[in-house]
Amino acid sequence: MIIALASPRVASTLDDGLEKIKRLMSEASAQGAEIVCFPEAYLPGLRGQDFEVLPWDQTEQERALQAVAQWARTYSVATILGMERNTTTGTMAGRQIVAFVIDAHGQIQGYQTKNQLDPSEDRFYVPGNTRRLFEINGMKFGVVICHEGWRYPETVRWAAVRGAKIVFHPHHTGSDRQGVRLTQWGAAGGPYYEKAMMCRSIENTIYFASVNYALRFAESATSLIAPSGECQAYLPYGQEGVLVQEIKVEEATGLLATRYAPERYQEFTLE
Repeated sequence: MIIALASPRVASTLDDGLEKIKRLMSEASAQGAEIVCFPEAYLPGLRGQDFEVLPWDQTEQERALQAVAQWARTYSVATILGMERNTTTGTMAGRQIVAFVIDAHGQIQGYQTKNQLDPSEDRFYVPGNTRRLFEINGMKFGVVICHEGWRYPETVRWAAVRGAKIVFHPHHTGSDRQGVRLTQWGAAGGPYYEKAMMCRSIENTIYFASVNYALRFAESATSLIAPSGECQAYLPYGQEGVLVQEIKVEEATGLLATRYAPERYQEFTLE
């Protein structure tokens, strides 16, 4: 299985964002990728950061989804597209952060919501409350979004114990205006994010594919982590592009995830 992780710069307009998506999908397809993943809420952009979020309503959402679905069919590459979705149902009506999964025929398989929000996001978004597995070309995978993968390892294990060979992790860390320019992946004195990537893979014996924006002061690289916990490959910090890698699905055994035994966590009580 060949996968791709696409890291675009922040979009200045919806047309600019769609052009970047199309170009990176084309590049991924040209290198043989069967699936490509984009960062968290790439359209219209993640709220609360140091850049302007694009105008966004149901019309823009449908326009973007239909365009990307068409390109998925044109380039024969399944796509995980980080977006914002407005929901009007239930008690949690409002904006949600989601990742739409589109197959290589341009059919929308569904979406995964972000269910564990960062506290700073509570004023912008509402959480989802369900998780699901997806399957492309016989490979099962899950999606966890940013804060979920950093602070809630249960979200990754949920997919791993159900047979996911890889978990895709669209995220946003860093700034386009100020900060430290990282030079060494996983440096001891650097942000903890890349260490968390290693943990999410090795503690489940699966691949972990983490996808960031191409920010000038990124705090984590777009990276692919092997089931051993080793970084297989990453994009240079701040560089717009697509990381295309072959994964050995048979090595994602899920061994440690399947050994999880929740029945051994019963609370002790005195007789």
